Amino acid sequence: MMSTILLTQAGPIPKRTGKVRDIYDLGDRLVLVATDRISAFDWILPTGIPDKGKILTAMSLFWFEFLGETKQIISIDLADMGDEFASQPEVFAGRSILVRRTEVFPIECVARGYIAGSAWSEYRRSGTINGVPMPAGLREADPLPEPIFTPATKAPQGTHDENIPFEEMIQIVGHDVADQLRARTLDLYQRARDHAEQAGILLADTKFEFGELPSGEILLVDEALTPDSSRFWPADQYAAGQSPPSYDKQFVRLWLESVGFDKKSPPPAIPDDIVDQTRRKYLEAYQRLTGKKWNS
Repeated sequence: MMSTILLTQAGPIPKRTGKVRDIYDLGDRLVLVATDRISAFDWILPTGIPDKGKILTAMSLFWFEFLGETKQIISIDLADMGDEFASQPEVFAGRSILVRRTEVFPIECVARGYIAGSAWSEYRRSGTINGVPMPAGLREADPLPEPIFTPATKAPQGTHDENIPFEEMIQIVGHDVADQLRARTLDLYQRARDHAEQAGILLADTKFEFGELPSGEILLVDEALTPDSSRFWPADQYAAGQSPPSYDKQFVRLWLESVGFDKKSPPPAIPDDIVDQTRRKYLEAYQRLTGKKWNS
């Protein structure tokens, strides 16, 4: 998706650019725009995945509605965002959400139901996850005895999020907020996991972000339960003891490793077949989880 500068009579609309999203600042409101950019190993790749931003937006909207967490959302109508957006539907349509502005807590709220990723790496070293002892003998991709909450600090672009103990999260946001975010994260995870299982998909882990309104109300913000923020596994290909295939940018990561990408230099362009396979995985996840056909 091309970049654009939006102008009003007062001048350009302030914009922040993340790995995947562009955020336009309208004062007490924000416009979140999901681009087709894709990142891997903390790099934004030079090749995008067609329709990825629209797929992620549609999936988040489904989950916000399913989970009853729609208070962040004001509108998905470009006309409500302003003439600057409505006049460029080829750039913004289907990938933009007008939301209420909140003070976002600087914490990635992660729920895990299976042992994978950084949790598996830590467990192999020390038998713990986020410093908490786990049962002996767990294998990669094993289900945990019960879902756990593993917070992380939000890292600047180009660096990794850092897992932190819950006690450190309390020091950052306070005891009451930490307790609330943990409880809400685990509740959202378990409801989403149950729905995904009915669609033949295992939700291994996911991360949420929360923000606070001036009134003190805490809202689920940003995205929700997309392949960019979650580890989804097809249930019929799952086997404990090995890393299952997943509905995300796995094809891109594996391809980068196969061509000897050193993770220190800018990544190469993605070949068409890898782009196509990655797009089809995002689409399959959307269609299976939402029960809707993709029309774009």
